[in-house]
Amino acid sequence: MAETYLLEMNDIEKQFPGVKALDHAKLKLRAGTVHALMGENGAGKSTLMKCLFGIYKADVGQVIIDGKETNFTGPKNALDNGVAMVHQELNQVLKRSVMENIWLGRFPKKYGLIDHRLMYNKTKEVFDELDIPVDPRTIIGKLSVSQRQMVEIAKAVSYNAKILVLDEPTSSLTQEEVEHLFVIINKLRNRGVAMVYISHKMEEILRISNEVTIMRDGQWIATEKAADLTTDKIIKLMVGRDLTHRFPPKTNVPGDVVLDVQNLTGKYMPSCKDVSFQLKKGEILGVAGLVGSRRTELLETIFGIAHHESGKIIKDGKVVNNKDSRTAIKNGFAMLTEERRATGIFGGMSITFNSVIANIEKYKKMLFLSNGKMNSDTKWVIDSMRVKTPSYRTAIRSLSGGNQQKVILGRWLLTKPDILLLDEPTRGIDVGAKYEIYQLIINLANEGKSVIVVSSEMPELLGICDRIMVMSNGRLSGILNIEDATQEEIMRLAAQYI
Repeated sequence: MAETYLLEMNDIEKQFPGVKALDHAKLKLRAGTVHALMGENGAGKSTLMKCLFGIYKADVGQVIIDGKETNFTGPKNALDNGVAMVHQELNQVLKRSVMENIWLGRFPKKYGLIDHRLMYNKTKEVFDELDIPVDPRTIIGKLSVSQRQMVEIAKAVSYNAKILVLDEPTSSLTQEEVEHLFVIINKLRNRGVAMVYISHKMEEILRISNEVTIMRDGQWIATEKAADLTTDKIIKLMVGRDLTHRFPPKTNVPGDVVLDVQNLTGKYMPSCKDVSFQLKKGEILGVAGLVGSRRTELLETIFGIAHHESGKIIKDGKVVNNKDSRTAIKNGFAMLTEERRATGIFGGMSITFNSVIANIEKYKKMLFLSNGKMNSDTKWVIDSMRVKTPSYRTAIRSLSGGNQQKVILGRWLLTKPDILLLDEPTRGIDVGAKYEIYQLIINLANEGKSVIVVSSEMPELLGICDRIMVMSNGRLSGILNIEDATQEEIMRLAAQYI
């Protein structure tokens, strides 16, 4: 008996200028299952889903839903036909209420006027079903990222979606919030909803999925039952090689102290409080902590984005006053921010612009900018960071997350910093690109650069750092040598001041 699928995508091809994003890609999805879609950044996962959702029109191939060939003309057409997508970057009207965001474009009406009571009741009904503790009248901009994500899932349910695509749904969630999301996913699965789950977090994939499809370079590689897969097997299928070791060998040797932070306290709370530590030349110092531990605020205070109330920052034996980011750059600091898309890249601008913008004074020649120097430095960024791109004129937003991160890292290296502050440098990046970023960090430490890495992934910190500093509620709760560090000890310190 032939297997029945709710969704079939067969031999999908999509070409962009200079790039073949999809090459005979395929996906088959059963009702009432969670189907993980995995692959390195740039493998074509999001492009394939955008072809399903009507954001892109496939050049070649078939999309079959419930046995009928379908070609959606856009997201509205897809939603009206029971196909919904919760994007990694939420697109909501932040100054309007939760219920208005859910029913936008299809407000329930009575006598030609919007029926707010009915809209509230219908929203509350969906929220109660999914156990989402949010008042439908709340302004959505006041919610946390996780709550806003739950609202998007509820919106999909309100369309009676039979196919739901979740793109990196846990990238900004705490473990507790992940557990709540999984409860909702299981409820939807039991209702017969088919879900495509895009994520780089392999432990989650193996736990929540029924089946896993792996893509590489725009092509279908394999579809396997999740129960038959291991992390090592997934990695091998994703990258086309065996990555038995998830982290490169550590070859850096820390030297003398180059940075001495003494009793640093942020000016505006919540921030870091009375934090003291030292950083050595050629050292990779990790910063661990739970959500709300103020790890990001610590880096921002050191870099001058946030002002400090008291304390000293001593570099190479001299007190430095990083009153703003411009001063910090002059003092030999560089900072890669946590939210790449919001505060890291200039999405619509070229790779050249994004590479040289932090060092723009260097390229001034009289009243003009030297295109030759800028192009030469951009070539250095692309070559040394191994950025995959058709051209240095390409808009950075069209690159994969890992390649965007490499460009930003290259941008900061052009400023010739001594100390790099890296906030979640591998968030939303696949395992192959992560390995490359880890190798770049170790290479920088080998060259004598000193690196502070904030990460929410404890295996990452344990894999690449020399020491791990643990933050708890703005305070430093302990510093561990890597030989003594365990996940259990890090968690114990992370909860010390809560």
